[in-house]
Amino acid sequence: MLQAQITSPAGQVLPQETIRATLAQTLEGQFSGQRILVLIPDHTRSLPLPFLFRCLVESLKDARQLDFMVALGTHPALDDDHLNQLVGVSPDERAALAVGKGFGQGHYPSVQLLNHAWDNPAALTSLGVIEQDQIREIAGSHWHASLPEKVDICINRAILNYDHLIILGPTFPHEVVGFSGGVKYLFPGISGPEMINATHWLGALAGVVGTIGLKDTPARGMIHAAAAHLPRPLTLIALVVEGHDLSGLFIGDHLSAWSAAADVSAQRHIRWCEKPFQRVLSCAPTMYDELWTAAKAMYKLEPVVAPGGEVIIYAPHLSVVSHVHGKYIAEIGYHILPYFLNDWERFKHIPLGVLAHSTHVRGSGHMENGQEKPNLRVTLASQIPPEECARLNLGYLDPASVYAAAWKDREEEGLLYVPKAGEILFRFRR
Repeated sequence: MLQAQITSPAGQVLPQETIRATLAQTLEGQFSGQRILVLIPDHTRSLPLPFLFRCLVESLKDARQLDFMVALGTHPALDDDHLNQLVGVSPDERAALAVGKGFGQGHYPSVQLLNHAWDNPAALTSLGVIEQDQIREIAGSHWHASLPEKVDICINRAILNYDHLIILGPTFPHEVVGFSGGVKYLFPGISGPEMINATHWLGALAGVVGTIGLKDTPARGMIHAAAAHLPRPLTLIALVVEGHDLSGLFIGDHLSAWSAAADVSAQRHIRWCEKPFQRVLSCAPTMYDELWTAAKAMYKLEPVVAPGGEVIIYAPHLSVVSHVHGKYIAEIGYHILPYFLNDWERFKHIPLGVLAHSTHVRGSGHMENGQEKPNLRVTLASQIPPEECARLNLGYLDPASVYAAAWKDREEEGLLYVPKAGEILFRFRR
């Protein structure tokens, strides 16, 4: 049940004072004396996190303990400097928070900033298992024998040290679960590799075009099934972000708050086009510092590319495919889903989450006489050299040769320019 909800008129954002007052009125006194863990996103998500961090510290100052964990999934851990930057505190402010001095006068709880560690078994605990029958039911027509027989619902064991969990995060159209946010901050946000791999592969089997921008998806069903095993009460603060400001704020249980935020995201984060485009210059912002995340510049544009067309991921700042998964990606490259399924014995040793990423980047397509036939071309304009792009099965374009201004206002010619790609979904009306 929603405890609070506010949205701005179209084209406007919510004033900070309105946000601060809503958080205070809804949260103050609700968790007095309790140990609270707040899950937050990392730097690859747009939101005014430093402002919201201070609001929460103030609104929850009567808690016994208040810690914040970055729901990294498999993203690299943040060092102390980057953690401080993420929430907008200086080293001195962080030291004061750690001993309960907060941001001003009066009593504050101790506040710690934590990283999730998905690949450290000692940091994880099991909440139970999603059995094969339930996996088949959730997957429906997208079930495939490549899915695991069962999934261990492993999660960061730190949650057991707290009385209540709060999720603070934005909702956008998402390639794996349809819309991000909600308990995605648990699975895969602070989960172990089993949940991460299973949900992402299930999303791959459903396909980006058949998933992104939809609320009812198989992968969303799986993470909601896993969340039913959560041993602690949970409150969701779901955000709708436009630019870097909020246009929607929803507080309540994870189902109702996420659903309301996804409805607003569908209105604010989907651009409807009248016809498909032949070529797209999709500019990945610098917050995506590896292709693992910069590939959102592909996911959000594939639905509006004509068959045989091209998406150029323009990321001149980018020099890394993946800090964590680069070894596996170098081994398999980027391919359409049927390429892997048709030769499963050869690829089944690769983590399913990596295979899912590969298919999401390469897009839709089919096999014909044993040959891969993608629906579109994917070209990378970055610091990753042409020979590496060729090994990865991607096209290469020298970023120095790209003159972005020449792409503007040419949609009638079949050319689309997206200056900040990765969050807005593009679709065309069929």
